[in-house]
Parts: sequence; structure tokens; C-alpha cells
Amino acid sequence: MSQQKVKSKQIGYPSLPFVVREIKMLISGKSITISALLLLLFAASSLCFTVSIASESGDPIPTPWPEQFHSILFMNNSKGNLQIVDLWYDFPNGRNFNIIQNQLGKLLYDLEWNNHTSFYYTLDANKECRVMHFPVGLLRPTWLQDGNYLGQRNMDGFLCNVWEKVDFITYYEDVVTKRPVYWAFYTGMIAHVMTFEVGKVLENPKWQAPVYCFKEAKEEQEISSPVSLVTDDDVSIGRLMGAAMDVSLLL
Repeated sequence: MSQQKVKSKQIGYPSLPFVVREIKMLISGKSITISALLLLLFAASSLCFTVSIASESGDPIPTPWPEQFHSILFMNNSKGNLQIVDLWYDFPNGRNFNIIQNQLGKLLYDLEWNNHTSFYYTLDANKECRVMHFPVGLLRPTWLQDGNYLGQRNMDGFLCNVWEKVDFITYYEDVVTKRPVYWAFYTGMIAHVMTFEVGKVLENPKWQAPVYCFKEAKEEQEISSPVSLVTDDDVSIGRLMGAAMDVSLLL
């Protein structure tokens, strides 16, 4: 299948390849979660205003994410660490929830709100919590639009249409059902989509962060610059890099 090129005009900002190179240099060697990498995509997509002049093409169009869904992901990062991620995406209510079970490790709750606040916490006796604030919100359902179509490939027993987005992710979608099947990030992290339930919503009480997170929130308000925290190795590193992809932080 021949692929028609799409011409893009960048207006008033650094080029996307430049930003991609800068971010790769900043987060080289860091461990990043699935939600954090998706936040990078949001920031990269929002980085500049692009006017696309699309020529006629027979290439398939990626299916937008449903505004609400539940998915279970099997993750393997570049270091071979395994995770089961219970993902709840709820765009109309401005929230996203990743419940992350590390292999033989702790159960971590990653609760993200569209007001740019994220809570990373445990519900065990240690009562760990970290609250972070970022200049980027949730990934939009249409985040994959304008992705570069790579053709069809077989993955996990499914024939898939495949797209690449801003050098960060290769996204596999089942040709028949249009459901996501597999994601591969440039860091080496991969995600196998085990379930995908459209319209499934987590009960409202379960979206409430524990009370000890709000004490922590007051302590975190003094952070002066997200870039100063880029060297942090905890789960928040990817969300911080989403903030670092803001043009103003790269000039």
C-alpha cells in the first residue's frame, strides 16, 4: 500500500524532532510508568500548533479512545520488571487511574486529575503518598490522530494496523475490532492489552485519595520548578517530563 505524505507547517515554536531529542537526553536511563509515558504524548502533541494539509490517502485512521473505558495491561519495562496495570480512563470527568501491581512488590495507586494534580500512594500500613502538580492535563481521546501509519503487522495473534506517534510510541490496533492490542514505547517498555471494556467506569468513592495525601499536598506546594525534579527516580518522573516538554522550559 502506498502512503501519501502529509505536509505540516510548524508555527512559532521549536520543531518536534528537536524537542524529542531534548526529552530523550533528559530522561535517559530513567524508569517510567505507562501513564507517565502517555503524558509525554499529551505534552508533545500540545507542544506546537500544526496545520496539516492532507492529501488523498487510503491509509486507515486510528480509532479515538472511548471517553470512558477499563483496561488491564501486562507491562514489561526495559529492565525486565513486570507489572499488571489496572487502567481506568474517564475523560468526561477529568480523571485517570492506574492501579499498578509490581511483580512481588508493592501495589501503587496513580490517580491523575485534569486539574494537573496527581496522587501517587499506597493503601498499606506505611501510608505512603506523594502529590505532584504539572502543566499538562490528561491524554485526550484523539491523541493518536496525525500518527504516522506504518502498515499492518501481526501481534499477539491479531492482525493489526500500526501507527507511530512523535517517536515515543508504536501503537497496534486490531484490524477487525478496532481495539488496542499492544503498545511499544521508545524506552523499551511494552504493554500487552489484556482486556478493554468500553464504557466501564470505576465507582466514585474509589477515586478519592486517602486523607494523608492532603497533608502531603500542603508540603509539596513549595516546589519551585518541575525541571529541578527530573533526576528523581520515583514514579512521578514521567509526569515531570511531560511538564518539561512545555516549550517555555526548553527555551
